[in-house]
Amino acid sequence: MLGEMWMKAEFSIAGRRIANDSRCFVIAEAGVNHNGEAELAHRLVDAVADAKADAIKFQTFNADALVTGSARRARYQVDNTGNDSSQFEMIKALELPAETFLELREHALRRGLLFISTPFDEASADVLDGIGVPAFKVSSGDLNNHQLLEHIAAKGKPMIISTGMATLGEIDDALRCLAEAGAAEVCALQCTSSYPAPPDQINLRVMETLRRAFGIPIGYSDHTIGIPVSVAAAALGAAVIEKHVTLDRNLPGPDHRASLEPAELTRLLMEIREVEDALGSPVKRPVPVEEDTRDVARRSLFAGRDIAAGSIIVRADLVALRPGTGISPDRRHAVLGQTARHNIPAGTALSYSDLQ
Repeated sequence: MLGEMWMKAEFSIAGRRIANDSRCFVIAEAGVNHNGEAELAHRLVDAVADAKADAIKFQTFNADALVTGSARRARYQVDNTGNDSSQFEMIKALELPAETFLELREHALRRGLLFISTPFDEASADVLDGIGVPAFKVSSGDLNNHQLLEHIAAKGKPMIISTGMATLGEIDDALRCLAEAGAAEVCALQCTSSYPAPPDQINLRVMETLRRAFGIPIGYSDHTIGIPVSVAAAALGAAVIEKHVTLDRNLPGPDHRASLEPAELTRLLMEIREVEDALGSPVKRPVPVEEDTRDVARRSLFAGRDIAAGSIIVRADLVALRPGTGISPDRRHAVLGQTARHNIPAGTALSYSDLQ
């Protein structure tokens, strides 16, 4: 799809490798679940750090640069907030000042977290660049906002883009735009832009489609309720997984309902890491834990009856019994037709030294 465009198959974000065969980079999406309160945002940082995610992500925007006063809310926003006031009013109430993002970044770094945020306008991207974010996230809603994509790409930092609501052609257009603007380190996330999103409309298999089409790291941004779909994405090799987090799903706000609470986030991280351990190597061979079982559960060739010295070994002389510490039954053709050096009593485990 990208043809002559060139993007990296792997890159790093602050030393964390991002690739289709790497340890999954897990982003806890705090988003706007701070409800416009800095203190709540800092509590989210601590909760995410305690869960051992790789990064926490917020959203940085100026309502005046994002939405008109007459824009309606999405259906899920009405359902999740219980009112149908304008989108502008909702977003305005969720703004945080620039200095708060600097404080959140410093807090995250003290707790061993990377700090990322999604800018929704060029000035917000400049603010985030100024405080030293190691990467930029682009929301699904801005995948076709090429002017903003170009502005962010010009910062020269890794980018993670969500692809909710998009066609494959629109993703191709966005990646071409980014490549032409100088971006070489981009990860694309399969995403379904509904909060919460129904599992039967997630289409995790699209991740493989995107890998084949673009040759870049591919991950998943999860808006389903609970953790199973994110764990499945990890099993399918997601380079990045993004999942919303809240301190309490009952808090007012548009995204709390589709978010994990802290204990659930901790469990998600544990299960993702367990799945990664289970994925292991693509090489099929006995593994160390099987060594004892291999000896016990496999069989060896034994004398099925008394065999006289000088006799030619025939099939009826052989029986396969446990343990598997002698001649393997699949080597029987190396035994058949050989001559017994000496008398071999029935029930004797055969060895090549018994034959001539």
